[in-house]
Amino acid sequence: MLNFTLSDQQEELRQTARKFALERVLPIAAYYDEMDETPVEILEQAFEAGIASGEIPVKYGGRGAGILDASLVTEEISAACPGIATSVFDNSLGMEPLLLCKNEALKEKYLPEFAKSFYLISFATSEPTMGSDVAGMRCKATDKGDHYVLNGTKYWVTNGGIADYYSIFATVDANEKHKGICAFFVKRDWEGVRVGKHIPKLGQRNSNTAAVHFDNVRVPKDHMLAPPGEGFILAMQTFSRTRPVIGAFAVGAARSAMEFALDYAKKRRAFGSKLTDFQAIQFKIAEMYQKVETSRLMVWKAAWEADNGIDPTITASITKFYSTEAAMEVANEALQIFGGYGYTRFFPVEKLLRYMRVYPIYEGTSEIQRMVVSGHVINSYKPVMPPLEDLPMHRDRHPDEIGVSGKPETDAWRCRICGYVHYGEAAPEECPYCFFPDSAFKKVAGD
Repeated sequence: MLNFTLSDQQEELRQTARKFALERVLPIAAYYDEMDETPVEILEQAFEAGIASGEIPVKYGGRGAGILDASLVTEEISAACPGIATSVFDNSLGMEPLLLCKNEALKEKYLPEFAKSFYLISFATSEPTMGSDVAGMRCKATDKGDHYVLNGTKYWVTNGGIADYYSIFATVDANEKHKGICAFFVKRDWEGVRVGKHIPKLGQRNSNTAAVHFDNVRVPKDHMLAPPGEGFILAMQTFSRTRPVIGAFAVGAARSAMEFALDYAKKRRAFGSKLTDFQAIQFKIAEMYQKVETSRLMVWKAAWEADNGIDPTITASITKFYSTEAAMEVANEALQIFGGYGYTRFFPVEKLLRYMRVYPIYEGTSEIQRMVVSGHVINSYKPVMPPLEDLPMHRDRHPDEIGVSGKPETDAWRCRICGYVHYGEAAPEECPYCFFPDSAFKKVAGD
């Protein structure tokens, strides 16, 4: 039986995150958006409150939280501020390659420390000329025997300007595409590592985004997350586990946009009535709620698959493009309900709309997700229905009378071009509908 009931521990975690979001994040969200700065102290407080970096396994001193746990926390923080939620969750994204890698010594070196003390870890695949095309990266890793040397620039790095560590993906040979990609765990204070200025953005202004440049950075081989040829796989495995949480960002932000619009519509009057008395507004609210609820279900399904060892790739991709696009629709309708006031910075919906615009872009654009899903459906999906050429669709005779042994006149032949079904001992010389010859017919019933 299906069961959508959260455990007592998960419900407690969600309530802790909600309290933190309302008391600590919401009051300062607008200020740091205006300042275009990241409140690092809030990120540290989230760690101390037990709602950040929870995925570190118990064997390393962590809480062993799952992707569903992270999704519950992220929805609540994102409801208060999607940007701050991004910077809180980025630690999980940055650590995921370390958690998934085969380098046990590296895990034992860092994870116990990350479990007990506050650090910021960033994830970096994108570059100035490369985003969704992960295999097109050019940041160079040169093998020098006992170490690699990194040269190049990673771009769009969340928390890049404030991080202590980076999960860096690079290539030993750009011409090898995905076969040349490897990954390393890099400390910011290593010689040759430089960070750029905080990139000015439409939204997510209180989440630091910067470039990280490597100038002959020496990386010991014991800090390798994935050898050449395995880095691309590690990146894709990471995205499969973190994309459900991107959906949770969208759910949280959309939920708040809906709630603010609902509150406004209940109090605002027009033509002598409350806005909620108008069917046009009622329909908008119904569709907003529907999108929030269906998106959350997709997030939970993808997170459940990840937590139970089921490959979440396809569900995560569906979740990612559905929930992020649905959130944009919810926020847009919320602003419409507010009318002119929604367009001002005195009300919260314009910020939500600005901040969630990035969701259909980062961690794989909506277009990339559609490529992933369509590739699965076209090449791997197993249909339940029979092929069209095997589908008799009997219209002239009852199915019980078809294909009776010893009665060739009940044999059925289907035209593979137009679908016409002919009954008889043999296919007709010519289809009476599309005029294709008997070779176009396939026997679908009979001896």
